[in-house]
Amino acid sequence: SQLVLSAGPLKTTTAVKHSKTTHFEIEILDAHTRKQICIVDKVTQTSTIHDVKQKFHKACPKWYPSRIGLQLEYGGPYLRDYITVQSVAASSIITLYFTDLGQQVGWTTVFLAEYSGPLLIYLLFYLRSSYIYDVKESTRWPRHPVVHLAFFCHCIHYIRLLLETLFVHKVSTGHSPMKNLIKGCAFYWGFTSWMAYYINHPRYTPPSFGNRQVIVSAINFLFCEAGNHFINTVLAHPNHTGSNACFPSPNYNPFTWLFFLVSCPNYTYEIGSWISFTVMTQTLPVGIFTILMTIQMSLWARKKHKIYRKKFNSYVHRKSAIIPLIL
Repeated sequence: SQLVLSAGPLKTTTAVKHSKTTHFEIEILDAHTRKQICIVDKVTQTSTIHDVKQKFHKACPKWYPSRIGLQLEYGGPYLRDYITVQSVAASSIITLYFTDLGQQVGWTTVFLAEYSGPLLIYLLFYLRSSYIYDVKESTRWPRHPVVHLAFFCHCIHYIRLLLETLFVHKVSTGHSPMKNLIKGCAFYWGFTSWMAYYINHPRYTPPSFGNRQVIVSAINFLFCEAGNHFINTVLAHPNHTGSNACFPSPNYNPFTWLFFLVSCPNYTYEIGSWISFTVMTQTLPVGIFTILMTIQMSLWARKKHKIYRKKFNSYVHRKSAIIPLIL
């Protein structure tokens, strides 16, 4: 007993616990034929759908992870890359349905292609290339100052979009189908060609109310462009308060105070820019483009507004989506 007291209490041996890691076996079927393509085994609980796509790519190299679409049930939504396998598993054997999403392109590439084209196309029309306009007619009719101003405003708009894509926006690491890139480029490039042809035409007629109409709309255009930039900066660097998700809020910058009235002020400023450009140039193609952009952005804004209402109902219930007190 004296030996025990002098040496101190006996140390208890700690039992070593061996944690069992559950592994899943994933059967991947073709979504159309329901035939088995491959089986991905030894998938851990912490593995994500992206990890499954990587293993699927090793088994079938012809399908890259970006073009692999996996569904938990036929006809259901595609599983996000960040979803864990454990969250969708009902047993140790999981069946997923595969769909080939086709050739994919990164979102940064999509935006750069859509926005760089209008810059080059408009410049081609502004220089009055001999392939587009008659040389004699171009020299005979002098340009109205609004033509130069329209070129300046058009360049500012798309240069801002390109710079924000590169340095401001946190572009998703996901991908977009190649067909969406073609549709976007066809829309922006086609309308830019139509607008630039009429605005830079030698026989272009200036606005009805002259310089007053041009100056007021140009000032409003620059105001909306500045507001759009500051809103995008706030959206890229939100004020987080303990959680990853937060409702974007205005700051000391007066351009951001539109957040008090609408949920998507960046779309509001974007529509304001194109309405100003329409009034400034007074051309039909610009007006049609503005109407289509307004419809599309209204749909996007209402969709985002619904998401905000679900997450932050106390902040959004008195706001409009894009137009204060109207929409």
